[in-house]
Amino acid sequence: MSGDPVSKLMGVFDRVAENAARKSAQMIGRRSVLSSLGKILVGGAVLPMLPFDRSARAQGASPASEKTDTDCDYWRYCALDGFLCSCCGGSITSCPPGTEPSTVTWVGTCQNPKDGKDYMVSYNDCCGKTTCGRCLCNSNVRERPGYLLGVHNDINWCMANQPSMYHCTVSVIVGVAG
Repeated sequence: MSGDPVSKLMGVFDRVAENAARKSAQMIGRRSVLSSLGKILVGGAVLPMLPFDRSARAQGASPASEKTDTDCDYWRYCALDGFLCSCCGGSITSCPPGTEPSTVTWVGTCQNPKDGKDYMVSYNDCCGKTTCGRCLCNSNVRERPGYLLGVHNDINWCMANQPSMYHCTVSVIVGVAG
């Protein structure tokens, strides 16, 4: 089999690879290789944390892509968890007929992308009818644990009303965040 052309080619390949490995071993120390490998690993871990400018893509957004009050991605819904009253016969700030706003609420701070300002938003559950079932949104930006009830959105805030049935949620701007 020593006359086989494939065996001869493999032998040449083995010799070239062996010579290259020996030459690099003579020129490069183990510590140098480990150092370089460490730099590559650390650099690969740090690379995703570097800042990245996405402003060009944001400026190129068309007006047709702006969110409306029936989209969960609408800026005022950054901490909303519930059904949108704007999909249930009400509006962004008023409860549908036959319901009333909860007497207790939770608040969030949402940034308006048009003016770049942060606004305090009060989320009022509308109570008195069974659940609307349309346009369910669950945004938890800056939500706090349940022991901080004023900033926790997973509670039936209609509990203080009579009747205490939850229907939908409105989003009322309270003011500009300081």
